[in-house]
Amino acid sequence: MPTTAAIGGTISADSVPALRPAASAATNSASTVKAPAPSEAPPPPPIALANGGVVPLDRVVAVVGDEPVLWSTVLERINVGRAQGSLQIPPDSLGQVQLARTVANDLINEELLVQKAKTLKVEVTDEDVAPGVDQRMKQVRSQFPSEADYRTELKKAGFGTSEEYRKSLLEQAKRAELQRRVIDKLKEDGKLVPVGVSEADISTAFNTNKASLPRRPATVTFRQVVVAPRPTPAAKAAAKAKADSVLADLKAHGSSAEDFAQVAKRESMDQGTREQGGDLGWNRRGTMVLEFDRWMFALPPGQLSPVIETVFGYHIIRVDRVKPAEVKASHILIRWKLDSSQVVAAHTEADSVLAAWKAGASFDSLVARHHDPNEEKGSLQPFPRDSLPPSYADAFRGKKSGDFTGPFPIVDRGTGKPKFVVAQIITANDGGDYTMSDLRDRIRDQLADERAIARLLDGLRKETYVAVRI
Repeated sequence: MPTTAAIGGTISADSVPALRPAASAATNSASTVKAPAPSEAPPPPPIALANGGVVPLDRVVAVVGDEPVLWSTVLERINVGRAQGSLQIPPDSLGQVQLARTVANDLINEELLVQKAKTLKVEVTDEDVAPGVDQRMKQVRSQFPSEADYRTELKKAGFGTSEEYRKSLLEQAKRAELQRRVIDKLKEDGKLVPVGVSEADISTAFNTNKASLPRRPATVTFRQVVVAPRPTPAAKAAAKAKADSVLADLKAHGSSAEDFAQVAKRESMDQGTREQGGDLGWNRRGTMVLEFDRWMFALPPGQLSPVIETVFGYHIIRVDRVKPAEVKASHILIRWKLDSSQVVAAHTEADSVLAAWKAGASFDSLVARHHDPNEEKGSLQPFPRDSLPPSYADAFRGKKSGDFTGPFPIVDRGTGKPKFVVAQIITANDGGDYTMSDLRDRIRDQLADERAIARLLDGLRKETYVAVRI
């Protein structure tokens, strides 16, 4: 879906980054923390003065409250921007100084928000950002052909070990998350009031940046009914008997975490968790289907659930650890068998759904009777055609607003059997250049937020001791 972001007067139709007050990266998330570049593109050297002089790396360029902003931090931010391609180093000394001042100002704004977090009692722990940081670490490591290449590049970037790099990412991510939470809290408390934006402001922003906008992709919105094969009573009974046997075996021979993991690796039919001993990780309430969710949050740590039925099959759940709002659990899944006759029956049912829909049956009634609850009911937000799965792309090709299509098969990742989709196209838009009407609301919202954040930062500067020494 096309989106916009006006960062320092720039509009991007690719994505919406977190709001960045006064053109800084003050509210970047952990996922945007950049890693050392791969070996074919090593990090650039620190910015140098145009006259060839040596830049001191550890002098104070600003003070915010009682926190210094170091020149080395300014250089690090410039080098990251340069490596990402978002900053260009001016060839002249005056341009370099102006760039350094801009970056120092961004760092001041970030520190103001971090300090505001203390007064608002907003906190971020390592655990809050660790998943994003660890994912980022994996992405970075995957860029290198060997561990030796990875460690060499880390050293070039100033990190002695991978753990030092992770610690650096954690600190950056925590600061970024603190800033985001401060802004969100001020919005919730009504203390960050959006500033009015005129039609002329929107027009100016659009016209200034429209030449750099990518082309709008062809998009489609649709709704769907997905019909899945249903097991016979005999198949369900056989699966239930198998699950009962597995549970009895666990109770008889041990239900420790290690025992449960071994049985899960041997018996579970959930391909996504089987090799991990059924481990589902940490989950918040509402992330699983209703019956599974209810049992997962009812069980005390170390106990087994009875055999419970969901749309996926029969489950045995073991809760490993509990937090106030999260549960770490494992499960064993026993699926019922499906054969070709159930697949044929599902296809016939999908044909009847299409006929009834075309004849005027309501979408909601068809969903209630026929739709697989494991599948979305469609996409009512514009979805790029070139991002559709191949089966959807083929079925939607040439279709216009209001057209029906299907039934066409998709593969159930759990069972490997086909399901059948019946869909109606709600809107179908061709690609092309963005117009101001496409982006007006997004530009207005972004400009309003940016101006509100700029006003907030101006107020924080008046409340806080800020000295700029660059």
